[in-house]
This record gives sequence, C-alpha cells and structure tokens, in this order.
Amino acid sequence: MKTAELRRQFIGFFAEKGHKVVESSSLVPHDPTLLFTAAGMVQFKDIFWGRVKPDFKRATSYQKCFRTTDIENVGKTAYHHTFFEMLGNFSFGDYFKEGAIELAWEFVTGELGIPPERLWASVYEEDDEAYSIWRDIAGLPPERIVRLGKGHNWWGPVGDSGPCGPDSELHYDTGEKNACGPDCKGLTCDCDRFTEFWNLVFMQYEAKKGGGLTLLNAKNIDTGMGLERMAAILQGARTNFDIDLFEPIIDAISAAVNGEISGERIAFRNMIADHIRGAVFLLADGVIPGNERQGYVPVSYTHLTLP
Repeated sequence: MKTAELRRQFIGFFAEKGHKVVESSSLVPHDPTLLFTAAGMVQFKDIFWGRVKPDFKRATSYQKCFRTTDIENVGKTAYHHTFFEMLGNFSFGDYFKEGAIELAWEFVTGELGIPPERLWASVYEEDDEAYSIWRDIAGLPPERIVRLGKGHNWWGPVGDSGPCGPDSELHYDTGEKNACGPDCKGLTCDCDRFTEFWNLVFMQYEAKKGGGLTLLNAKNIDTGMGLERMAAILQGARTNFDIDLFEPIIDAISAAVNGEISGERIAFRNMIADHIRGAVFLLADGVIPGNERQGYVPVSYTHLTLP
C-alpha cells in the first residue's frame, strides 16, 4: 500500500466512525511553551486541558510533526525521524480505553490486514484495565502484552505542564532474524525486530509545574500512528527510508554521490534524507535560519563525515 493510500484509508476509517476530520496545523505552534508541533495532540491541547469546549466529541487528523529530541537516533535506527507525519484519532470525553483499543485493533487487523500473530502491546505497569482489554477483547495472549514503566508507557505533558496519562503501544514483530542477539530486550530494545507504530494515550491527568497530578474534567483519548512506520510495515520495507515517500529523495542523493552507497554510508544517506525533508517543511511553515527560537535549532549536516 502506498503512503498516500494509507493516509486516506486511516482518515476515511475514522470519519466513518463519527470523527471530524481536522487538517494538519503548522509546525510552528501558537503556544509559547513549545518550539515545534511535536505531536498530533498539540492543536487540541486546550481542549484536553479543558480551556476550550470542543464543537465535536471525536476527531481524526494527519499532523506534520518535528522532534529535535530524536535527531541523535536518525540513521541509527530503522524508524526514527526529525520530521514525520502522525495519524491520529481523538476522543474528548467520549470513548475511553475500551473504545480506543477496539478501534485500533479493528483498523490494524481488519482494514490493513496485519496478521494478529505479528502484534504485541505494551501497557503502563499499573494499568490493569488496558491489560485486560488487550487480552479479553482484542484476544492478545498474555505473553504478547508487556507491562512497562513510566519511561516507556506514560505520555506527556508537552512542555513543563499540561495533559498527560498512561499509554498503550502497538508493536509489529518483524521476526527473530532482525533481533540484535540472544540478549535482545524485546519491546524496549532499539534493534530492528520490533517496530512501535501506534501509541494510544489515555489522557486523564494534568501535570502541574514543579510536580503533581490532578484529574482532568473529562477522560480523553489521544492516539498517534506513525505514517512512515506503518507504511514500512505494509510495504515490507527494511527501514522507513525504503518506502515510496523517501524514494525521490534517496534517488537524488544517490545520483549526487560519487560512488556506491553501502555499509555505513547508508546511515549517513538516511540522515541527509531526513534533514532535507525536515528543512523543507520547516521553511514551508516560515521557519528561517536565525539566532533564536525555531531558527536556531541545528538541523544541518556539519556533524557528518562520509567515509
């Protein structure tokens, strides 16, 4: 399935389930606490926080995102980017954990036809409810439902305060052949065996500046599926950089390089492809190189030395 078709199918599926289609917002958010739009929920932050009453209970979107926190992993893994697209579905006081998990399972296994035996789920270690839903409703065997701590299965807030909550992630198992070895850490490993492609956030708390949590007025759902990651799964690509979306960029880089791109050079090629893509989308949203805010983020190739 081509990337464009995946995007259309995702949005169409959730639109049919009563979700309002919301266009992507700018990479530069109208939020002084954030440098870039780093997640699909950013444009809904005030709704989750309870500051704005929504005109709809359900929404779906395809949001362009930029994360400087991932820059050191670009090229090292099969799936990290600075710029990427996030497909999402959101509930504002409507359905919660059971509804989110049921919709995700229906879309992935029914609409996309992903074999259930390839899927694993991770949940926050104290979230017995999410664990039970994956086991009893989705039918995942207990050995493929992994409890993880706050460092892995707790989302947010975006910034130093705001909406947050436990989350549950769906992972695709590419097979033992792609594991890093006998000491592979499974879902928490950075090797290429498992691809985490969809995060379901159960947004029910507000994190206060300086620490502490209070309950939000409503229990909400915020999900994010990585467009590039799912496209790689559906296209049987070795990495995200081998999908149709990156093909024109990779071809142009290959044509410009004098010599074969192989071995360690592939990682450098992928870094360049990612940075070109990110820089173009930042420029399109009005970010100009400068000495402050978004213009001062180092997105360049100066740290690369091609062998």
